[in-house]
Parts: sequence; structure tokens; C-alpha cells
Amino acid sequence: MSILVVGGAGYIGSVTVEHLLAAGEAVVVLDDLSRGHREAVSPQATLVHGSMADADRLRRLFRDHSIDAVMHFAAHSLVPESMANPLVYWENNVAAGLVLVREMIAAGVTRFVFSSTAATYGEPGRIPITEDTPTIPTNTYGLTKLTFERILADAGRAHGLRAVCLRYFNACGATETRGEDHHPETHLIPLVLEVAAGKRPSIKIFGDDYPTRDGTCVRDYIHVVDLAQAHLLALAHLRRGGEPRIYNLGNGEGFTVKEIVAIAREVTGHPIPVEFAPRRPGDPATLVASSDRIAADLDWRPQRGDIREIIQSAWQWHRHHPQGYASSSH
Repeated sequence: MSILVVGGAGYIGSVTVEHLLAAGEAVVVLDDLSRGHREAVSPQATLVHGSMADADRLRRLFRDHSIDAVMHFAAHSLVPESMANPLVYWENNVAAGLVLVREMIAAGVTRFVFSSTAATYGEPGRIPITEDTPTIPTNTYGLTKLTFERILADAGRAHGLRAVCLRYFNACGATETRGEDHHPETHLIPLVLEVAAGKRPSIKIFGDDYPTRDGTCVRDYIHVVDLAQAHLLALAHLRRGGEPRIYNLGNGEGFTVKEIVAIAREVTGHPIPVEFAPRRPGDPATLVASSDRIAADLDWRPQRGDIREIIQSAWQWHRHHPQGYASSSH
């Protein structure tokens, strides 16, 4: 039996593939490579170049491979882009995802692990955020992810699909062989490290007037390896016959943008100039998670929670891959 990892050439997907293979799983990756990298996919996995919106390709894939479960990492995930080009997000994150779900059901595959997001919560009234916090997204990205979660719930009630939705916060860090390589890059830690590496003159901070301890946004940062391990635990839960679940994944501790910049200066030993800019639409002030539910149910706890170690792992990957996967020997 094989695990189908949709979006397995991307950042979190490729690290999860790495850990699935290490656990002895057979893996098939489906990726259109529009935002992922062929070089990020382990040669031990079977790579199928294609889109989850292509029903014919999906039908052949389910026919030709003995698929046990699906992990879905192929959503677009940039908040500013989702506000500027919302229809692209509805098309990829909802319409294309619906094609994937239909073909799964037709093939009799009922186990689904979904890479969701804390953006489903919007601007929470209370911190830390629990799974019972009201979901009121403030951007199109979060709304499309929440909509897809509801599609999965409906498919469960009507067709027996069992999905675990993992709402995680800011993915970061790297393994020795896999890290963040987005074009364009919008995530804070790799942008800060690009400044340290001399690729950018400064880091732009969007808004310094939020109701936080230093006026900049607070986020919960979680190592990509901890995220990958949560996906494997979710898969094991479904294989045991476990019911559909929604889980938060976070460290339970938040850092402001200014604090991340200061820690990156310590880790890299480089000055990192800052430039302030207006707030971006759709950015909540504070997002910090409670992961108590998944700790109780699946015994998941972050093993790499120290923010300095997280930034150090990312810095090491960027130093060894100065041009991203284009400079990788993998």
C-alpha cells in the first residue's frame, strides 16, 4: 500500500515524505511543480507530475497504485496573494480539492490527512487558540481552507471519508536536506535570513501599531519536522479506525516580528536592518496555539520548540543551499 502525498514537492510536503519513507511507507507524490521543486522529492518516492484538478490523472493514479491514504499539502498559502487574487485561491484550494475528494471516494480511499491552517480562526478573542475557538477568517486563504475542511466533513457524513485536519501555525526550520525555497518568498524567517546572507538590504515589517508588546504581530512558530511527525501520527490514528478530528499544532508560545529579527541577529551574527511598512490586509495581531487536544489524543508534542534552534536549522540549510534547490546536489 502507498501513501499519496499531494503537494509533496513543497516545503512541508517534502519533509513529510522524507519521514514517511524513513518509517517504511511507500510514497507516491502528485505535484504540478508550479510552487514545489522536483529536487525536493526523495528519489525513493514515485513522483507523478500533475494537478489534483485533473480528474483523469487522479483516476489513473488511484487505479495504478494501491493507495492507502491521502495527505494534502497542495493548497496555495500566501495571505496577501489570496487577498489580491481571491479567485485563484477558490479555484485551487476548493474547486481542485473537490476533484481530489471525488476521485478518492470513487476509488474507495477513505483516509485523508489535510494540511490546514490557523488562518481559519481569524482574529481570535482569546489566546491561546483552541480547536473550539470560533472560526472567523480574516483573509481569503483562511476562508478557503475552512471551506475545504467543511467539504471533508460533509464527505465524511455522506461517503465515509475520515479526515484529520491539522491547523498549524507558522511552519519554519529545516532538515539537513530540505528547507524553504519559495518564489517569491513571503515567510518571515527565510526573509530575515536572506538579509543576513546579503540577498536583501533589509527586512520589511508590516505594521508596528498592533496591540502587542512591541507593536508587531505575534506568531507561534513550529519546526517543520514536528509538523511532519504530526501527520504520521494522524495517519496512524486513521489506520486504527479513528474518527475524523481537527487538531491545532503549535508550540504554545508566541514571538513578535521584532523578537524574531533580534534572535536571527544573534544566531547569524549579522546585522539585519529593518524597514517598517503599513499593515497588510488580513493579518491578525496574535496567533498562538493550544495543542493540548492532540497531545492528549495522539501523544504529540513539539520536540524542536526552541526558537533559536529552529532559526539555526533554517540558517544552516540556507547557507548550504544559497540558491535553494537550484544549488542542491540532492
